[in-house]
Amino acid sequence: MSTKSTLTRHLSADEPRVLVVDGSRVVRRLIEQMLKSNLPGVTVLACETGAEAIAQLADGVVDFVTTALRLPDMDGLELARRIRESSPQAYMPIVVVSGDVQERLVTRSLSDDVTDYFDKSLGFLALAEFIRGYVQPTESTSGEVLYVEDSRVVALATRRMLEKHGLTVLHVISVEDALALLETAQSMNRIGADIVLTDVNLKGELTGGDLLDRIRHQLGYGKGHLPVIVMTGDDNPDNQAALLRAGANDLVEKPIEERLLVTKLLFQLRVGRHLRARPGNAAR
Repeated sequence: MSTKSTLTRHLSADEPRVLVVDGSRVVRRLIEQMLKSNLPGVTVLACETGAEAIAQLADGVVDFVTTALRLPDMDGLELARRIRESSPQAYMPIVVVSGDVQERLVTRSLSDDVTDYFDKSLGFLALAEFIRGYVQPTESTSGEVLYVEDSRVVALATRRMLEKHGLTVLHVISVEDALALLETAQSMNRIGADIVLTDVNLKGELTGGDLLDRIRHQLGYGKGHLPVIVMTGDDNPDNQAALLRAGANDLVEKPIEERLLVTKLLFQLRVGRHLRARPGNAAR
């Protein structure tokens, strides 16, 4: 199945699909019951082991994965890594549910493969609400989008699309202008935007790929601190994979489909805000 068709299936499905991975049958059942009670229409796929989860994902797309840290056959972080390596869904949330979240956060670095952690001590009702925020997000939000697009016609249409959902759009026509804005903000101890949305092919010497490289290496912003979504008309999977390896949080293929773009933007905004709000996380 191609990446494009997989993403279409993911966003067009009426019923959210949640994959629950936990070695305890009791815990799996409790999570399943709570999700079905609080998220009408949800489909819960329950697995005991990491191997079962990987096999389940091979049979179809899911909207959300929750995994315990300790599984009978592997660590939950290892499962997250394997899912990222094999899944065509760059934006699929993977959340670790554990009773020793704080211990892991202190003793181990936060894996880039994991979207978030949830402390099991908060209870399964809280978990259901937590998952709802991902699989059934609100249609409007707030946040600043640094939008890089050299076609004023395309930019006007996209800007109206994003503003309709409550977003503030800072539009520039070149990578040079975007870097100037971000560098000025950094000199004032600010990031300058909540998320960057950029085309790949732009007028001028620098491309969207160059902007991505400067954000990650020159400015030093990681994926969580300044998410970057790249718009591309290139459907070559190798070229798309290269952009993701270079630090893009996600891709959107042209021509742009509104629901797909907005869904990805809102998701990355939510994750970025959560990561920046964690104690000890600096702006960079």
